[in-house]
Amino acid sequence: MERTVAADVTAGAERNPHPMRRVATASLVGTTIEFYDFFIYGTAASLVFGPLFFPSLGASAATVAAFATFGVAFFFRPLGAIVFGHYGDRLGRKATLVTTLLMMGLSTFAIGLLPTTDTLGAAAPIILVALRAVQGLALGGEWAGAALLTSEYSTPETRGKHSMFPQLGPSIGLALSSATFLASDLLLTTADFAAWGWRIPFLLSVVLIGAGLWVRLNIDETPAFKTSTARQKHTGFPFTDALREQWREVLLTGGMLTMTFGCFYISVVYLTTYAGSQPGVGVLGLSRGSILLVNILTAIVFGLTTIISAVLSDRLGRRRVLIAGTLFGIAAGPLAFQIMQPGSTASFFAGVSVLMIALGIPYGPAAAYLPELFKTRYRYTGAGMGYNLAGILGGGVPLLLAPPLAERYGGMGVGWYLSALGVISTLCLLRLRETRGVEIEIEEAAAPEPA
Repeated sequence: MERTVAADVTAGAERNPHPMRRVATASLVGTTIEFYDFFIYGTAASLVFGPLFFPSLGASAATVAAFATFGVAFFFRPLGAIVFGHYGDRLGRKATLVTTLLMMGLSTFAIGLLPTTDTLGAAAPIILVALRAVQGLALGGEWAGAALLTSEYSTPETRGKHSMFPQLGPSIGLALSSATFLASDLLLTTADFAAWGWRIPFLLSVVLIGAGLWVRLNIDETPAFKTSTARQKHTGFPFTDALREQWREVLLTGGMLTMTFGCFYISVVYLTTYAGSQPGVGVLGLSRGSILLVNILTAIVFGLTTIISAVLSDRLGRRRVLIAGTLFGIAAGPLAFQIMQPGSTASFFAGVSVLMIALGIPYGPAAAYLPELFKTRYRYTGAGMGYNLAGILGGGVPLLLAPPLAERYGGMGVGWYLSALGVISTLCLLRLRETRGVEIEIEEAAAPEPA
């Protein structure tokens, strides 16, 4: 009976495309807003947060400190995955996603109002770090819920295609955040931008919150959550259940996505400083406007690669596409830094595009692959922990290591570091199974009662 109900719900969603369209829109809009909020912090950290919040440090040390505040969020993301994963697995995906959207939007808006160190003193960077931690908690609970919205509504044959929508959030969010900073840079003087212009992208997030809430409040709970009886049978915590039963998948999926995160955050955060002309930290000597324009263009490359790889994963298999991406990623790091060395806008665009392709290939199938690996009763928690573990290993750590690596070995040192991450991700993928075609919404509901 459980199997029939689940199949009927999913089949009905396929015959009537409107629920799937609403779900796809909700996941896309929500993740776009969340990543927009997340990325404007990274851009601001690269461009202005060093001198504004750490003025007593030198240029290089202030940049490292600004990157460190950006990296704080990565260490709070696994905690967000655990907390919101618990409520997402117990209460449902929809309510949890509304909460994460509000947390991210309000903390971002507060950063836009925060006085700098010159005005508030030592309390300014402390409050900045606290708000960044809230952003990390919110994003830690966001991705898995958005991925589950689409993956649990889809049939096995179309899960890769439908699950690409939350995966497009980072590319669109990057383009939007870079565009707002570019507009501010073009319309304002350097002094005005540093004084108050950087606040505009943060304050604009309040408008996006309303749009995102309206979309998410008008969707239904997923069929898998509605039909699963496992959440009623088990009284334990999803976090402990996931670690006890599928700790191997949590660790391996974290390692699998490490290279993807590394390529992405090196591209959108570290290279914004590396490509500039700021004394002591800039290497390529490009203008701020040129760097932001390249971010917008390479975000398009990232989005297109994500779409293609997600669709191909329905035809070729998730694991095969993922491995192709990590193998390319092994060569992509050194290749990208070699290409961008001439220091022109065109060479910088070409180099960053290589990194965006390397991360887009494995990122496309990820929103289908991770949910397919975990059981329904702790799927939100398990997928979220794996994804956000990769955020620490591939996002937080590389941003701390990249400046000293570049200082000692040049840009190629960072490139070879990305290659090492590619090797780790490939080895982890080789230990994981193929999941294309699994019936995730009926796996546990069909299990017989114990005697």
